[in-house]
Amino acid sequence: MSDHLSGPPAGARLYLRPIWFIDTPVGLEEDQFRRLAGGLIWFQAVEARWITPDGEAGKAQIPLEAFDRWQASLPDEVGERAARLMAALVAQRPPMTFGERVLRFDTPQVMGILNMTPDSFSDGGKLIGDPEKAADSGFAMQLAGAAIVDVGGESTRPGAEAVWEGDEIARTVPVIERLARSGIIVSIDTRKAAVMEAALAAGAGIVNDVTGLTHDPRALEVIAAAGCPVMLMHSPSAGDDPHGGAVTYKAGAPGSIGVGASIDLQIFDWLEARIAACVAAGIPKGKIIVDPGIGFGKALQDDTRIVNNLALFHGLGVPILFGASRKRMVGALTDGAAVADRLGGSVALALKAIEQGAQIVRVHDVVESVQAARVWRGLRDAALVAG
Repeated sequence: MSDHLSGPPAGARLYLRPIWFIDTPVGLEEDQFRRLAGGLIWFQAVEARWITPDGEAGKAQIPLEAFDRWQASLPDEVGERAARLMAALVAQRPPMTFGERVLRFDTPQVMGILNMTPDSFSDGGKLIGDPEKAADSGFAMQLAGAAIVDVGGESTRPGAEAVWEGDEIARTVPVIERLARSGIIVSIDTRKAAVMEAALAAGAGIVNDVTGLTHDPRALEVIAAAGCPVMLMHSPSAGDDPHGGAVTYKAGAPGSIGVGASIDLQIFDWLEARIAACVAAGIPKGKIIVDPGIGFGKALQDDTRIVNNLALFHGLGVPILFGASRKRMVGALTDGAAVADRLGGSVALALKAIEQGAQIVRVHDVVESVQAARVWRGLRDAALVAG
């Protein structure tokens, strides 16, 4: 092994992505592997990437057995960030408690999508106006193995019109009340503070905001006062259209977070800043989940890069939510498969995310996704026992 591993200069912005995943650590020396986020995945190296103050990008692959030596060779501030990132990569994600139910993050969980909208790109209009039928659909998701049911009353498909908060409350609250009474963990998919308050009062336990609490100025204080967990998704706009119109992510482009930074690094920085804003507002970091926002203002090449580098986001030190179910990306990679015909691609993407340690996958097809996650879990258990 070379003793001359390259590294970033002083002032560089550093990122670490786990690589060289293995089925089991059995038979390896302790300094050769680490466990990813307290889950069932182990890795043997990290890809270090950095952006220098003048916008130059660099990277190197660092085997874990050489990591301490490599870190010690870095300038002080960069070395301290390397230590923080590595600690975040391996830290156990604490469970979240909702009454008698506990949401654990040491094994992948499935979140079922329950749209109470007339115009969702996937299943809009099927359940709106019928809270009993909608609740039955949520009950079926739970029975199929969903850990969370995500209820939304406003479509966030590209070009969808904004919904008045009163209508959004009327669509979602009757369903949430029914699901919550049965003990189901319910999340409210909304970007409006008034809807968050009404949903939480009705029994929702989590807020899932596609704008990372940037759309509504009151959102941060509502979450802090409620003391509930929150899911922060990356989107390019805090305005009415979370897709931000025709958005391009170019290294060093106006509005990009880091000069020279690729889309995945820009999203990392954006989410890191949103976590810091939440903590400053009184929201504990242990109650934050992040989502890189597949499809929101992103081109196919952006989405594929995010998926392939998803493990990078474990450096934020919080659970990762991944949602690509039936999205445009599946159609683009499968010769234009219609929304209703994207099951196979959706499950494939969910498994790709799970293999990189995503703790929650958000899906329309709960039965198939739960089955896939359980098979994956069984194979991991078998590998660990057999070595």
